[in-house]
Amino acid sequence: MINIGITGQNGFVGKHLYNTLGLNPEEFQRVDFENHFFEGKESLDNFVKNCDVIVHLAAVNRNPDPQEIYDQNINLVKDLVASLERTKSKAHVLFSSSSQEGKDNLYGKSKKDGRELLANWAKNNNGTFTGLVIPNVFGPFGKPNYNSFIATFCYKLTHGEIPTIDNDGDVNLIYVGELVAEIIHQIKIGETQEQYFVPSTTSTKVSEVLNKLENFKNLYFDNGEIPELKSSFDYQLFNTFRCYFDFEKHYPVQLVKNIDERGAFVEIIRLGIGGQASFSTTVPGITRGNHYHTRKIERFTVIKGKALIQLRKIGTKEIFNFELNGDEPSYVDMPIWFTHNIKNIGEEELLTHFWINEPFDAANPDTYFEVV
Repeated sequence: MINIGITGQNGFVGKHLYNTLGLNPEEFQRVDFENHFFEGKESLDNFVKNCDVIVHLAAVNRNPDPQEIYDQNINLVKDLVASLERTKSKAHVLFSSSSQEGKDNLYGKSKKDGRELLANWAKNNNGTFTGLVIPNVFGPFGKPNYNSFIATFCYKLTHGEIPTIDNDGDVNLIYVGELVAEIIHQIKIGETQEQYFVPSTTSTKVSEVLNKLENFKNLYFDNGEIPELKSSFDYQLFNTFRCYFDFEKHYPVQLVKNIDERGAFVEIIRLGIGGQASFSTTVPGITRGNHYHTRKIERFTVIKGKALIQLRKIGTKEIFNFELNGDEPSYVDMPIWFTHNIKNIGEEELLTHFWINEPFDAANPDTYFEVV
C-alpha cells in the first residue's frame, strides 16, 4: 500500500488524480490534504509525515499581478521543502511544472524555479524527485477562463455565449485522464527525474478544436445526436464538452412523438457512432444503477411509466433529480464521473431504453458502484 498525498487536491488535475487513485484502494491509500495546511507548520508536517508520495500540484496561474503569481508559487514550494527537511521525509515528491517553463513570463519562471528547488532538496537529502513538465491539459470540470481555453469554449457554447479566438496558434494537448495515468506510472517507477517532459497526445490548432466543439453544439447540445467520433481525442473532447451543460435546464429532453391511426413512433437516438442498445422493465419502488463511468457515453430514455433519475458528481454532495414520464418520452444522458440511478416512482411497470457507446466488457467494464 502506497500512501499518497496531493497538494491542490481539489484543483482540476488534483481532483481527477484523487478520484482515480480511489478506484484502486488495495494499491493506494489517499492522504487527504486541505489548503490551510500551508498556513501552519504543524498541519503541513503532519501531512508530510503520513505520505510515501507527495504530488505537489498546488499553484496559482491567474492573477492580475504576475509578480504575485511568482511569489505565491515559490513560497508554496519553499514551505513544502522546509516541511520535508523538518520531518526528514523520504517521500517521493512529484512536481507539476509546465511547458511555460521555456517562455518569458513569471508563471513559467515560477514553475522552473520551483522545480529546481525541489530537485536540490532531493540531491541534498538523498530524496526521490520527479519534475513533470506538462503540456496544456484539458478535460471535464476544468474552470472556464482559468484552466484551459477548451473549458472556456465549452462553457460559452453551452451557456448561450460565442467563443472567440485571440491567437489561432498550434497547441500541444494532453487529456487529464492521460496525465493522471502518467503521474501514477511515475509513482510506480519511483525514480528521480529532475526534468521529465510529459509527451502531449494531440497536436492541433485552436480553430480546429473550436470547429469540433461547434459541431458538438449543433448536433448534440441542440439536437441530441451523438456525433461521429473518429479518434481518442474526439471522445475526450466530447466527454469534456458534455460536462459543461446546465443539467437542471437541459434535462430531461423531451422527444418528438409522432402519432397516427396506427399508434406512435418516437426516435430515441440518432448516431454518428454505434454502441449497444437495450431496455429494462422495473417494478414499482425498485432502483437500478448507482454506479458511474469514467469514459462511457450513456443515454436513459423512459418510454413507459414514471421514473426518477438522479445524478451526483463524484466527490460532491449536490444531487440532480429529474422526473420522467413515458406519456411524454424523454431522456437524460449520463456525464462521466457522475454516479447515477433510475427508480420507478409510478404504480405501473417502468420501461426504459438504454444506449451506451460500447458493449459491456467484463474484463474492462468502466463501471464503479457508488450510491447516489
